[in-house]
Amino acid sequence: MFLALREFKHAKVRYLLISLIMILIAWLVLFVSGLANGLSSDNASSIKTMKPEYLVLQKEADQRINRSALDDDLAADIREFTQRHDTESALLSIYMATLTKPGTSKKLDAAYFGIEVPGLLQPEITEGKMFTNESVDEIVVDQSIKNEGFSLGDRIIDETSGKKLKIIGFTKNQSFSHSPVIHMNMKTLLSVKNENTIHAIALKGDKNTAKQVEKNFSGIETVSKSQALKGIPGYQEEQGSLLMMIVFLFVIAAFVLAVFFYVITIQKINQFGVLKAIGAKTGYLAKNIIFQVMFLSSVSLLISIALTFTASFVLPDHFPFDLSPFLIVICSLLFLTVALLGSFLSLFKVAKVDAIDAIGRAV
Repeated sequence: MFLALREFKHAKVRYLLISLIMILIAWLVLFVSGLANGLSSDNASSIKTMKPEYLVLQKEADQRINRSALDDDLAADIREFTQRHDTESALLSIYMATLTKPGTSKKLDAAYFGIEVPGLLQPEITEGKMFTNESVDEIVVDQSIKNEGFSLGDRIIDETSGKKLKIIGFTKNQSFSHSPVIHMNMKTLLSVKNENTIHAIALKGDKNTAKQVEKNFSGIETVSKSQALKGIPGYQEEQGSLLMMIVFLFVIAAFVLAVFFYVITIQKINQFGVLKAIGAKTGYLAKNIIFQVMFLSSVSLLISIALTFTASFVLPDHFPFDLSPFLIVICSLLFLTVALLGSFLSLFKVAKVDAIDAIGRAV
């Protein structure tokens, strides 16, 4: 590593410039990854965080919860079947709605989740309390609604029915289709929407249990949470676009590193020849190149991570950005792998250097 460090010292500006480019690329990769994860949560955190792993949907719904509609008798039969097989289940009704605050004309889009309590779909309360199955016009809302000026005890008006609903509790990380989720019991949902369609039945069981349910009832299919997520309008397209951006950024990073170190290697081809002539092994020279690549990549990554966290603190609370430690580790490992792959072209060139030819060109 002595040779690599000496070269860093000799060509500071050159390596500072490539480090700056790598920092910007890594920063952009991390930021877009955090944005993709944040948008994913903002679009479907209520589904991602629910306890059940499978959902029973109408077969013709194309794995989309909002298109599914299960007959009441069918839903009752499925629940009876799951109880006989010691599997927990829960009914779920979902409606999109527009709300207003009393005394104002400001409108708010939200998703109504009709659930049973206690039950599998009951969210964790962060403030206030949970309603009961018998309570009327009481709701538990996602804490993001606080940004609209709502607090415990406030009333919120359903624009379609004109009904006033009382906020008695707050939850967190509960959103659906980029709208905050409002949980209520089936009685309240019926009074607001004048209908109570069962869109899905949540199952807490393994894959075998889900297949047994699907096998014993016609007109339904059981889907995993990941499949249900893809069925949320716009979810797959949104994540696919961002994933493509991230992939291209990794490709650009590999290309930039490969070109930079290849050009540097060509410029030093005579020096490599001299070093080989005096006994330096190809493996030794290759180790120095790999050390340079990994050192620059690691330092650039650390700076990029620091910049990303700094930016996340500056962003508004409602901005959909979520960069978890796990995501940082995955992006970092991929970035280092791409950097290492980008150095292979230079390693191949060094391995092909002939000491006599290189010295002859130098003379």
